[in-house]
Amino acid sequence: MVSTMARTDEAIQRNVLAELEWEPRLRPNRIGVTVSDGVVALTGRVENYARKWAAERAAHRLSGVRAVANDIEVRPPDSPGRTDAELAGSARRALEWDAFVPADDLTVTVSNGWVVLRGEVEWEYQRRAAERSVRRLTDVRGLTTGIRVQPRVRPSAGQLRHRLLTALLRTVSADADQIGIEVTEGVVRLHGSVRSRLEREEAERVAWSGPGVTEVRNELIVRW
Repeated sequence: MVSTMARTDEAIQRNVLAELEWEPRLRPNRIGVTVSDGVVALTGRVENYARKWAAERAAHRLSGVRAVANDIEVRPPDSPGRTDAELAGSARRALEWDAFVPADDLTVTVSNGWVVLRGEVEWEYQRRAAERSVRRLTDVRGLTTGIRVQPRVRPSAGQLRHRLLTALLRTVSADADQIGIEVTEGVVRLHGSVRSRLEREEAERVAWSGPGVTEVRNELIVRW
């Protein structure tokens, strides 16, 4: 059993290294990969936070990966980067330029290149859009999101569950009957199983798209 697990980890490691090499945003890279029981650990350094995030996403999308520990260090080139004040200004403009982001409801704080976003939005896609707008900026060493989702519309638990189930039948129809949905005061818990990591992510996206959803707990298991 141990030998079988070791071989599986070796295969995952090879696949992650190949995926990092294949990802154009990461060429060239200085990223190390180790795997233990399906948990991938990423180490090394990259020039900006966008590359660190791209490496994490690349590892997550591979079959057999149970979790990812991203210990990649962000180290900008030796040339002088933007000051915290300049970076804060760039982050503020990036939020204002994104049509999906209610920039007036968000605040930006920067310390030593680390950006912290705070505030409230109505939808999860707005929170993710804000993160995406800042993540792609150069000289960002890290990002912490304190943005809360506070919906204005709050349907009953039964109504919300029905809407989510209907939406899941449209998108992951083959596995929708394997997905359990529990709703408690805007918190959605997904449990059961799906056939792939993509279906797991799609189910979570659908759940976040429901009106009145403030939190999604994705406990779906991928059937290998």
